[in-house]
Order: sequence, then structure tokens, then C-alpha cells
Amino acid sequence: MGRPGLACALLLAACCCCCRRAAGVPGEAEPPTPELVEVEVGGTALLKCGPSHSPGNFSHVDWFSVHKEKPTLIFRVRKGQGQSEPGEYQHRLSLQDRGTTLALTHITPHDERIFLCQGKRPLSQEHRIQLRVYKAPEEPTILVNPLGISVNSKEPVEVATCVGRNGYPIPQVIWYKNGQSLKEEKNRVHIQSSQIVESSGLYTLESVLKAQLAKEDKDAQFYCELNYRLPSGNHMKESQEVTVQVFYPAEKVWLEVEPSGMLKEGDRVEIRCLADGNPPPHFTISKQNLSTKEIEEMTPEDTGTLVLESAQKEHSGLYQCQGLDLETMASLLSDQQELLVNYVSDIRVSPAAPESQEGDSLTLVCEAESNQAVEFQWLREKTGQVLEKGPVLQLHNLKREAGGGYRCVATVPSVPGLNRTRLVHVAIFGSPWMMLKERKMWVSENAVLNLSCEASGHPRPTISWSVEGTAQERDQDPLSVLSVLSVLVTPELLETGAECVASNSLGRNSTTIFLELDSSRSTGPRVSTASPSVRANSTSTEKKLPEPESKGVAIVAVTVCVLVLAVLGAVLYFFYKKGKLPCGRSGKQEITLPPSRKSEFVVEVKSDKLPEEMGLLQGSSGDKRAPGDQGEKYIDLRH
Repeated sequence: MGRPGLACALLLAACCCCCRRAAGVPGEAEPPTPELVEVEVGGTALLKCGPSHSPGNFSHVDWFSVHKEKPTLIFRVRKGQGQSEPGEYQHRLSLQDRGTTLALTHITPHDERIFLCQGKRPLSQEHRIQLRVYKAPEEPTILVNPLGISVNSKEPVEVATCVGRNGYPIPQVIWYKNGQSLKEEKNRVHIQSSQIVESSGLYTLESVLKAQLAKEDKDAQFYCELNYRLPSGNHMKESQEVTVQVFYPAEKVWLEVEPSGMLKEGDRVEIRCLADGNPPPHFTISKQNLSTKEIEEMTPEDTGTLVLESAQKEHSGLYQCQGLDLETMASLLSDQQELLVNYVSDIRVSPAAPESQEGDSLTLVCEAESNQAVEFQWLREKTGQVLEKGPVLQLHNLKREAGGGYRCVATVPSVPGLNRTRLVHVAIFGSPWMMLKERKMWVSENAVLNLSCEASGHPRPTISWSVEGTAQERDQDPLSVLSVLSVLVTPELLETGAECVASNSLGRNSTTIFLELDSSRSTGPRVSTASPSVRANSTSTEKKLPEPESKGVAIVAVTVCVLVLAVLGAVLYFFYKKGKLPCGRSGKQEITLPPSRKSEFVVEVKSDKLPEEMGLLQGSSGDKRAPGDQGEKYIDLRH
């Protein structure tokens, strides 16, 4: 073929090609850009087969899903009626908007692909739709390296791991330290991310931050941020902030004492060794004696703390901490710090056991040592009264009442709470002093009774009882003794009572306890106690006197008798006036009276009341009866 023939052939081929493209032959032209549809997982995608076409063009339409450039028929439209093809979309497709829109429900990540619709009548046409699926990840979690990071590491070490679960598509992770974003830095910062595709099609992202840290990063706050997109726009989620433990050697060691300020004997003291390293070094404590210059090694607790539960003056000295780094074997020393425990020694009183005769004088001297200035004062023990300010107490013209306790108090004003006391008992020679019992003991027969008797004196008295029983003694103080006697109440004891006798080399004294039977009380066995009341320096006897309740009963009885006698006298006087009494008439007997009282008529009434009760019937003039008077009373009936 010549050149003209070749030219004609090429021109014909070009014309044919143009005609095929004009006729819309599939596969020969460049496909148009797909329409973009965005939807979240679980939502519904609305796929429109070309928004510019009229409904009449969609009476015959086929829908395809394109996966890896391979179209698969999923839905048919014939005369406005839709029919799903068997497969994964069979139950999730439906027609809307009079057949112009295909609705795909329950969207999953697997649905992200191109969907194609083709209309056959009146002309062949197609429309492509790109479906994009989104899912927000869960809140990110961050896990810090539990082993910590040493500043001596030569390469980046894992700091923390950030995990974002169930997101789609894969979110972007950004790391922050103290609010500043971190970027890859050679030999300093490295971020390594990986993802896992779940069976649901969602992604789980895991990002590991590795870094070289310095001592200044011991309090640094790290967190991660997930950036992701939804149909509504860009979004982000942040994790919690975490701090990683950073290990670094100590550069300084120092010592602290708690409590601060003035210390005294008996205080609880803590001596702490501290360092600026992490972990802290191994500590030992040394103490140098201030006077002998000897050094003593002490082992504190694992925390570097030495506890003195009750500090003593021997704990005073110069203390120093030594820290040994077990990794580098470097040793550091703290500055020396003086620990001063203030003290007051035990008080000495001279004489140690003071005693004196009545009327004499006595001098008491109080002594104590301290590393601070000491002030003394003397107090009376039983009253708390301050007798003297100073170490010397002078007692003049002593009486028996001056015996007893005296307390010397040594105080250090410059150290609050530092003081010592010593109690000394002054003995005044004399016979026993007694303690009176209750004025009366009301008891029940066959009851067990506790009788108490207290006596004091110098020399110390001994106590004995006049009745048999179980006696127990105990010292009230160095000069006093208390005896308690347990006895059974018998008729003999009610008759005689009980006598308590106290005696020493200078004399004796006694107290007698009288008992009276209380018939109004229960007669069952019980225990009663007679207790001391007031002091006496001579023999004391408890008299039997009626209780207030018995006196009231007697007064009421006497009053009733007086009223009865008055009424009886009035009745007799009435009958006498009426002449109805036989007295003075036939058969009467003359009563012999003194001449001055011959014309007086009297009625004799005898009473069985006790003399002390009948005494209440005496007139206000207080006339006394004759010794032989048996209590008879006469009522004048003349008027």
C-alpha cells in the first residue's frame, strides 16, 4: 500500500474511534468522578441514581456494587418495582423517592466501596457513587511504663502506650508532654504505631512513645490525642495525663529532725536522712559524742529514719547522714547537725525521811541538775498551796497538823513541759489520831458488816478490834493506816458494839461503834459498811440515837394519844355536869388529896410510852418528873 492508502486508513480509524465514543460504548471512555456519600456506622446510606434525571428514566435500572473493580449486581428495578439479588445486601436494600433512591441500612465498614446504577431505557446511562463510612473511636487509654526510666539509658525507652479502640478509618495519634506536642527526634523521641482490624471491620490503634528522659522530667505529664473525622467534621479525644517514674542519682544528702525546736527528755524524736535522688541511696547515721568525741554508727529504718521513742540526755550529740548509691557506688555526706536533749535529773531532798517533835523546826532542801537554769518551789501535797519559791523550805513551831506530804517541783522555764517532782512525807511524833465512824450504824441481824477504822500518827500505829472477824489493813500514806473488819451481826454484837484501838510507842486511841437493829429492813444476808467521817485526837463513842424516821413515828403516836385523852376528858366532864356519873353519889369513895386540892377532881391515865416519848407531853415550862415518876399524867376536869 502506498502512502496515500496508509493515510486514508489512519483517518478512517480515527473517525471510527470518535463515533464509538459519541455513541457511549461502555468501557471505552474515561469514567466520571463518583458522587461522594458519607455515613456513620450503623446509619442508612441514600444512594441516588443521578439527581438530574426524571423519574421516567428509572423504570428500568440495575444497581451494582464494585469491589476490587469487579461489579456485582445487587438490585433490579423493573417498571418502578425493586427486587434484591441474593447476597450480602439482600435484606438491607429498599427503594425510596418513587424509585429514584436506593436506601442501604445498617452500614458497616465493609460497605465502603463504589455503587453503580445503570439505566437501560430510553438510553443506556450510568451513575457512580463513592460511599465513605466513619466511626468515632472509643476514649483512648494510656498505660505508663511500670518499671520506670533511668536517666542513664543510652537510647529511647518506652514511656507509655496509647490505645484507641473501634474506630474507622484509622485515627491519627499525637503525643504530648506538659502540653507540648512531641515529634520524632533521632535518639531522643520515637513514636511507633500499629493497628489491628477487628472482625467488625473497625480498627484498634496502638501507639508506643519512646524517649530519653532527664531528671527534670520526673514530674512531666504525658498524654495522647486521637484525631478522627465524621460526616459532621474533624474531631479529637484525649487520654488522661500520666507521670512516669524517672530514676536519677542523688546529688545532695541532708538531715532533718522532728520535732523542731527545744527538745526534752521523754520526747519522741525522728532523725530523717533525705536525698534528691530516685531511688534514695542507702543511708547510715553516725553520732559524735560532744564530750568524748567518740563516733557511734546507727542503722536507720529502710526509709532512712531513726526513731528515738523516748529521748534521753545520752542521745545528745552531732548527727550526720551518709548516702550510698547502690548503682554507681557513689557516697555522699550531709552536714553535721547538733541534737540537744534538755534534761532535769531526779530530785534529791534532804533529809530524805524528815521527822520532828511538836514545837520544833525543820528545814527541807531540794536539789536537781540540768543543762538549763532550774527554778524550784515547794507545795503542800493535800492542798496544792505554794509554800516557798526556792530550793529551801523552813518549817517552824511544828504541830501535828503539819505532818504529811510536801512536794518539791523543779522546772526549766526555757523548755516548756520540762520539770521533775519529788514527794516527801514529814512525820510529827505523836500518839495515834483517829477517824470517827458514822454516828450510827443501822444493821440487819445475820448480815455481814464491814467496819472501817482509820488512824494516823508517828510512829505508824497498829490497829486492833475488840470483836472477832476478818480484818484487812492497807496504808493510806506513810503515816496513816486503814483497817476494815468483816463481821457477822449477832445479838451479842448488837449489845456490845465494836471497839477499834490504834496504838504506837507514844500512846493509844480508840473508837467505839454502836449498832442498832433496823426492823424495817430486810433480814436477809447483806453487807453494810461503816466509813470514816471526821478526825478526833481523843477517844470517841458513837451514841445510839433514834433515826429521823423513828422520831417522826413517835411524835405522831404521842399526838394521837393526846387527842384521844382530850376527847375522853371532855366526855367525862360532860357526863359529870349532867349528873350521870356515880362519882360523888352512893357508893363513891373519897380520894385522899392534899388539903389545898380537896375540891379538885382528877382522872388518872397511865401510858406505856417510853420516858423519852412521854417527855414530849410535858408543858413548855419544862417541868421535870420525880425519879419515881412512871409517866402518869393527870387531866384536870374541873373546867
